[in-house]
Amino acid sequence: MAYEQSQSASDLELARAAAAGDAEAFERLYRQFYRRVYSLALRMLGNAAQAEDLTQEVFLQVYQKIGGFRGDSAFTTWLHRLTVNQVLMHFRKRGVKLERAAEESDFENVIETPLQSTRRISIIDRLALDKAISQLPPGYRSAFVLHDVEGYEHEEIAGMLGISVGTSKSQLHKARMRMRKLLSEDFDREV
Repeated sequence: MAYEQSQSASDLELARAAAAGDAEAFERLYRQFYRRVYSLALRMLGNAAQAEDLTQEVFLQVYQKIGGFRGDSAFTTWLHRLTVNQVLMHFRKRGVKLERAAEESDFENVIETPLQSTRRISIIDRLALDKAISQLPPGYRSAFVLHDVEGYEHEEIAGMLGISVGTSKSQLHKARMRMRKLLSEDFDREV
């Protein structure tokens, strides 16, 4: 716990230094949190190139808005929220409806991975899970990642996505059902 507090203090000190114009402090924040931002963007977008572009946009936003970071919450919380907001703006700009239902053709490109060794099962399971998440429609994927991966409650998700709590619950349920279908199809191909 003491490490977490010192880590938070360190993040806060770096954020304050970056806000004061310290380029080295900003670079340290970038190096420290790049993978976290990219990973979240990739899970929500399901596209590596878009996630890379969006990660750069997030850090441009961090650079422009870091002076507004007050330290009321952890820097990681502020950064996570900024990342989620950038993804949602990306969806809005592209006209992606978060409630869009997937078509059967969305499931045709699920990777078939041969199971060659029991030592690889966890790696293969992780790859299958990541691939299945990427196959979800944007609204389902957002609800699934925010709830089941990131641990947000439906009320928080509803506020982030600008949807009702009921819609958040419905999209999560539909995402889980779709995930089961995708993962069982992938498993059936393995056997």
